[in-house]
Amino acid sequence: MSHKVLVFGEMLWDCLPEGDVPGGASMNVALHLHHLGFDSHLISAVGDDILGKKLLNHFRSFGAADDLIQINEYPTSRVIVDNKDIENVKYDILSPAAWDFVKNSDTLKNSVKSSDALVFGTLGVRHSKSLQTLLELLPHAKLRIFDANLRPPYYDFEVIEKLLGMTEVLKINEDELVAFEDYFDIKPNPESICQFMSHHFPVKTICITLGSKGAMVFHQGELFQDAGFRVKVKDTIGAGDAFLSGFVKSYLEKKPMPETLEFACKLGAFVASQQGGSPNYKLSDLEKISR
Repeated sequence: MSHKVLVFGEMLWDCLPEGDVPGGASMNVALHLHHLGFDSHLISAVGDDILGKKLLNHFRSFGAADDLIQINEYPTSRVIVDNKDIENVKYDILSPAAWDFVKNSDTLKNSVKSSDALVFGTLGVRHSKSLQTLLELLPHAKLRIFDANLRPPYYDFEVIEKLLGMTEVLKINEDELVAFEDYFDIKPNPESICQFMSHHFPVKTICITLGSKGAMVFHQGELFQDAGFRVKVKDTIGAGDAFLSGFVKSYLEKKPMPETLEFACKLGAFVASQQGGSPNYKLSDLEKISR
């Protein structure tokens, strides 16, 4: 029986110079988990507009469950993407967006209760309405996985602290590591922030992605590292989302941590070698990725 994972947050159109591409960290994670054989469900919203219908059709084309995606009166989300520097993509996230106004319901609460994990981030709760909904759902989750996904100016460390207080697994990238170190006034090194987080919050596992340099994971007091995989990068959009999805898969399957980290890095590298954040693929495609 496959694991059931819920992902709370944004689904949108990344508007690139070469054309519009479906995206959003939360939607990417939900689709990757579906690719990986999990029973994944996205908690999000689109507008009752043409872009919303197209985005829903895209999501459904993968065979993923759309039963928790709401349709409301707000516009379907669009993000203006500047990808001139493929290693440092910039985003202008237009507001308001439909996923800013996700409403709670008994259906959502029961779905969270019956799932193995709930994945969430900061962007999806930039508005107080969706934040309230997430805070009402988190106490019902068996495992809470927080992808920081900091997108200036759409995050607030007071909110982040509240979310960290209900988090078992945290994922941040190297830029977010600096933001966390600055806010909490921690020595600028991964070991210090991992020790701090595990001491002050219920966080037991911390993933830190390092771009082309791989990733590291702090788990049960031990630090694991993986140098990553060399690939020809097409774009880095969604690579971190793929990493997280690969990590969640192996983590829930209780694989050894070095194996879990290696698989996550491999999936992240594969997606960086493809166009867009949620390409269609099979697990066998990952065999093409080597050290």
